[in-house]
Order: sequence, then structure tokens, then C-alpha cells
Amino acid sequence: MELNMKIGIDDIGLYVPEHFFPLHELAVRHNIDPNKYLVGIGQEFMAVPAPDEDIVSMAANATQPLLTDDLRASISTVILATESGIDQSKSAGLFVHRMLGLKADCRVIEFKQACYGATAGLQMACALVRQRPNEKILLIASDIARYKQDSEGECTQGAGAIAMIIAKDPRILEIHPHEGKYSLDVMDFWRPNFASTAFVDGKLSIDIYMESLKHSWQNYRNDGGLALTDLSYLCFHQPFTKMAKKAFSVFETLEPAAAAALGESSYADSQIYGKAIGNCYTASLYIALLSLLENNAQDLSGKNIGLFSYGSGSVGEFFSGTVVKGYANHSRKHFHANMLKRRTQLKHAQYTDWFYGDKQSDAETYQTPRISSASYRFAGTEGYRRLYEENTQQALRVA
Repeated sequence: MELNMKIGIDDIGLYVPEHFFPLHELAVRHNIDPNKYLVGIGQEFMAVPAPDEDIVSMAANATQPLLTDDLRASISTVILATESGIDQSKSAGLFVHRMLGLKADCRVIEFKQACYGATAGLQMACALVRQRPNEKILLIASDIARYKQDSEGECTQGAGAIAMIIAKDPRILEIHPHEGKYSLDVMDFWRPNFASTAFVDGKLSIDIYMESLKHSWQNYRNDGGLALTDLSYLCFHQPFTKMAKKAFSVFETLEPAAAAALGESSYADSQIYGKAIGNCYTASLYIALLSLLENNAQDLSGKNIGLFSYGSGSVGEFFSGTVVKGYANHSRKHFHANMLKRRTQLKHAQYTDWFYGDKQSDAETYQTPRISSASYRFAGTEGYRRLYEENTQQALRVA
């Protein structure tokens, strides 16, 4: 095992459904001031998956642009993090593993702990690479945030997937070894097996989020982590983008001078993608990270970023990383920007049908309408077996 080995995110890709619904129209439907959504929670749009999209197809579509023959040969583990599971037993990652043609000499697992799951996967991936430095880990976070129609949570819906390659000598972000963790059994957000949408105590969830951040930060510092003055940027889990501002207030209370020096600019660019996509549960923190890397006008090489991951129920973790010199050479900024730009706005009736209509989820056999033009789609079921296929009619969005 090499001493002082650098491990972290070697590559990163985003997939967002091709359709969206604007929050100002939802506000009109809810008979409230649109600024309650646009300003109050900081959301502009929510990404809406078509009936032939789910967490598996989104995961495959996020990963596909990253793959090369050499990478396929070096991936030893696939970790898929989600709280939108499609099966109580089988890992969603196994479908992705087959669809992408990954080697059989590979372990595939699924992680679940609300929105925190991808960070647990990241820490495991780094440990695996440290043990076997020539191998690479495919880490995917894929989720569809869904709440009851006309509930307070409806405005925080969204969908998307992030795929990351974790490797030695990473080209994007080196992950530091220090970490601060905090777990507390609390019913702020949960989804029983019988329910298709979550139950949430919004005020309690925000309070626990803030408490978790405070303790995670203190534990991170006790573990030898960087001082706030050594961090240039901050990324927070964003169930809605205004949560980043609320999270930053924790530092304004704990360390007012250092927080004032960082200011709003330390997290503002991390909110850009989230405003256009909505909540993606396990993927939200890493969408924030990608947003910062792709939308900040400065060269971030050598800059330290603090990251806070939170999953209701609850588990929080604060950790940090250093942006690798030359990271911008491996960016898919134009591809991702074009993906968001070319989306189609839905009418309210179409949005509600896709999000809340009967999807025949209990049917033994059914076919989904062919709507998505991405590389992979969910085709339906046959004998209760989920079917996925390469999209023969695809018009893949290109940069």
C-alpha cells in the first residue's frame, strides 16, 4: 500500500430527464405567490422523468459518456446509491452493470440511507482503491424525489443521476482522509414499504439537518480536518437550493469571522444546477459539486472544498477535497449545459400524469411508451421482471 496515495473523483457525469415543469406554474396551481418557490426555497424548475425513465435508465445514461474499453476493464466494483429503489432484494446496479457491458469479475451493490447513501459509497470506494490501487470504482447516485400531490413537498421534487469514477491519482477532486460523522435516529422523513411517496416533517427535518451539520463539522475538525479559513468553497446537500444558505448560517454562528470572509460566493455557484433540476436525493450534493466546478469562472485548481452530506433519519457527514490541477480539461460542461438547455417544458396535465398517474407498477406484464431519446430506457415488465433496452430511436443530446 502506497503512502500518501491520492484518491478521489477521477471523472464525473450528469444525466437529467428531458422534460421539466416550472415552479411558477406549480405555485399558481397551489394558489400561492410564485416567489414562495422561486425565492423562498430557491427553485425554478423540477426535472420530470418520462414513463420510460427510472433510476436504472438514468444511472446508465449518466455513466455511458464516461466509459472507455480501458475503464470497463479496470472497474472492480459498482456502487449504486438510491432511496428510490425498484426492488427489495436485487441491486439496481446489476441492471446497469449488464446494460453497460461491464466485466463479470466485478462486485455490484446498492446503498440506502436516504440522501446520504452516495457519500457512504464514496467512502467505501476510496477505501477499496486504497487497498487495491490499480482498480477503479463506479459510483452512481440516482433518484426521483416524489411527494404527495398538492403537499408542501411537491415543490421540492426532481430527478437525475450522477456517475463518478473513484480512482488513484484522480483528475477532478482529491478526497481528504478526514471526516466528521453524526447519526441520530429521528423520524423527520421516511417512506414505508407500502407508500410510493415519502412522509416528511419539514420543520423537524431542517432542524435536524442543521444540528447534524454542526456536529459533523465539529467532529471533522476533531478528526484533524481543515479549518474553515483553509476552505475556499462549500457544497451542501440541497433538498432545495435555499437550504445552502440556511446551512451556511451554521458557520456564521460558529465561526462568524471566517464565515464572513467566505461569504455567499463560497456556495452560490453550487446552487445553479439544483435550481434547474430540483431535489435528486442521493445525487443532490454531487450535483452541487459539479455545478460549482462547471459554473465558477475562476480556476479552482488547488482550492479546498468542504462538503456536507445529509440523509434524513438521520446521518450526516462533513468531509473535504482539493480540486486537482487541470480538472477543467476533463469537464463535460458544454454537454451538461446543452442537456439542460434542450429540455422540453411540460403542461401541468402531462406533468401530473407522469408523476402521479397509474404507471401499472403492479402489472405482471406491460410496455412503456417510447418517449425518452436517451441511450437507455425502461421498457416495462414481463412476468414482473423489469426490462431495459438500448434506445434504437435515440437522438442522444450532444454538446
